[in-house]
Amino acid sequence: MSMRRITIEPTRPYSLALTAQRYGRFPDPVDRFDGKTYRRLLAAGRGSVLAGVEQTGPPSRPKLQVTLEGAAGSLASGEAAARRLVSGALGAGTDVRLFSRAARLDPLLAPLVRRFRGLRVADYPALWEALVTALLSQQVTLRLPFGIRAHLATAFGRRLRLRKETWIAFPTPQRIARTGERGLAGFRMSANKIGTVARLARAFTSGDLSETKIAALPDDLAIERLVEIKGIGRWTAETALLRSLSRVDSFPAGDLGIVKYLAEGLFEHGRRGTEAEMRAYAERWKPWRGLALVYLWAELARRSAAASK
Repeated sequence: MSMRRITIEPTRPYSLALTAQRYGRFPDPVDRFDGKTYRRLLAAGRGSVLAGVEQTGPPSRPKLQVTLEGAAGSLASGEAAARRLVSGALGAGTDVRLFSRAARLDPLLAPLVRRFRGLRVADYPALWEALVTALLSQQVTLRLPFGIRAHLATAFGRRLRLRKETWIAFPTPQRIARTGERGLAGFRMSANKIGTVARLARAFTSGDLSETKIAALPDDLAIERLVEIKGIGRWTAETALLRSLSRVDSFPAGDLGIVKYLAEGLFEHGRRGTEAEMRAYAERWKPWRGLALVYLWAELARRSAAASK
C-alpha cells in the first residue's frame, strides 16, 4: 500500500471538529470521526483509497491535512475524490461570509454563529447515498435508520483491509440494484421502503436518475424531479439536496424535528408547529435556510446534552 498527503485550505472560518461532529452521534462503519480525524473509504477508479482528514490551525486560519492510503495506481484518482469530499461533503468549499453577516442581525442566529464558529453542513458525497439515508429516516427516531444504514454498508459495501482493520464504503446503486427487493429483506425496512430503495438503485443504475442532471437544476425543479419517484416525498428530496449537493437554502420544513423539537424548543411556539408555519418562519433566513437549520440543530443538541448532565 502507498500513501499520499495533500493540504487543503477551506474557506474561512472553518471547523472540522464542529462540522464532523454529526458523524459521531451514531456509530457508522462508513463515516468515522473520533473527534480529531475524519475517515472514509472512497472509490478510486477500479480500486479504493482510505481518506483521513485532520485540521490544523483555528477556524480563522484553518488548514486540512488529508492522508490517502491505497494501491499506488489508485492514489491519483483518489486525490480527486478526496478533494471533492472535503469541498462538498465536509463543507470546506462553502463560502459562508454573507451568511455570517446576515446571521449577526438575527436575534436567534447571532449567538449561534459565535458559539459554533466554523460549522458547515456535513454532507454525503453522493446524491444516491443522501436519498437512501433520508428515506430510511422517514418517520422514525434516528438510531434505527443509522443502524439500518450500517447494516446495509456491512452487507453490500466495498471493503479495504488496512493495518489489520477493515474499512467499508457505502453500497453503490449498482450493487443494490443487483440485490433487488428480495435481497433487501431482513434489514428492518418496511416493504414500502424496500421498494423505494430498489427503485432508486435501478433509476441511478439505468441513468434515468442522474446526479449530474439533478445538480444542474434549481432547487424547485430538482425537488419536482426527485418526487416523481414513488416513495420519495418533498421532505426526503429537500433533505437529500441539503446533505449531498450543498444546497444551503434547502429547508425540509416537514421534518418531525423541525415541526416538533425546533418549534417547541427554539422557535418559542410553545407547541408543535405545522409545515406551513415552519416554512413561513424560515423565510427570514433565505437564501441560507438550510445552513441556518444546521446551526439550530447544533444548539438543540447542545441544550439536550446540557440537560442530561
